[in-house]
Amino acid sequence: MDLGVRGQGFLIFGGTAGIGLAAATALASDGAALVLVGRDPERAARRAAELAARHATRVRAICGDLTRPGEAQRITDQALADLGALHGMAITTGLGARGQRDLQATDADWTATFEDVLLATASACRAVVPVLVDGGGGAIVTTAAYSVRAPKANQVPYAAMKAGVATLTKTIAKAYGPSAVRANCVCPGATETGVLAAMRTRLAEEHGWPHDTALERALTERWGMNIALGRAGRPEEVGDVIAFLLSARSSYLTGALINVDGGTDF
Repeated sequence: MDLGVRGQGFLIFGGTAGIGLAAATALASDGAALVLVGRDPERAARRAAELAARHATRVRAICGDLTRPGEAQRITDQALADLGALHGMAITTGLGARGQRDLQATDADWTATFEDVLLATASACRAVVPVLVDGGGGAIVTTAAYSVRAPKANQVPYAAMKAGVATLTKTIAKAYGPSAVRANCVCPGATETGVLAAMRTRLAEEHGWPHDTALERALTERWGMNIALGRAGRPEEVGDVIAFLLSARSSYLTGALINVDGGTDF
C-alpha cells in the first residue's frame, strides 16, 4: 500500500533504533522526508544517512533528550526549519527502565519514570501540536504498552505512566480534532528490539535453550504471557502500524488505543 506520504515531513522521536527506526523506514520507503531524533549523535547521523541513501529521500538527524527542559521545543523548531513543513510526529521513546518495579518503587523511581515516559511525551506533543494546527492539521502517534490493559505487579510505575500516555493521547484527539489534528496511541506487546534480542541470546546461553525459542519460553514460563501468535513481535510489525497512523490512509482514525501485541492475554 502506498501511504501517500511522498514529500511530506515527519518528526520521529526515538527514530534511530527499534520501533521508531522501523516506522521511519516505512515512511522513507514511500518517499517521506524525515527528522530522526536520538540521544546518540553518531548513531543518529548514521541512521539518517542510511535511510536517505537507501530510499532517495531527505532525512535529517537531531541529537536530543526529551527529559531535559526545553529540548522538545528546540528539536521541533529545528525539525520545522529542516523540513519546511510538518505533517506528523511519532514518539517511541520512554522505555521507563526504572519503572519495572512493584509498589515498593522509590520516589526517585517514580520521578524518573514520570520524566522518561509521561512528561517527555507531553512535552513533545505540546511543542508539535501548535505546528500542526498552524499547518492545517496532521497526525500524532504516541506509544503506550499493552500492559495498560493488563497491568503487572512488577511494573507499577511503568504501567501507570503508560496509562497516562494513553489518556493524554485521547485528550489531544478530543481537543484538537476540530483543527484536523489526529492523535492515536499504539500499545505494543513484547517486541524484539535490542533489549529483548540480547535477552534471547542470554537466556539461550544460560539455560541451554534453543536460541529460536528461548525468549518465547521465558515470556510464557517466567512472565505468564499467553501470546496468541506464540512469539515476540518484530519492530517493523509495530513500525508499519505507526507509519499507517501518521498517513492520510488513516484519515478517520483518531483517539484510538491500538494493541500491536500478537494477541497477548496476561
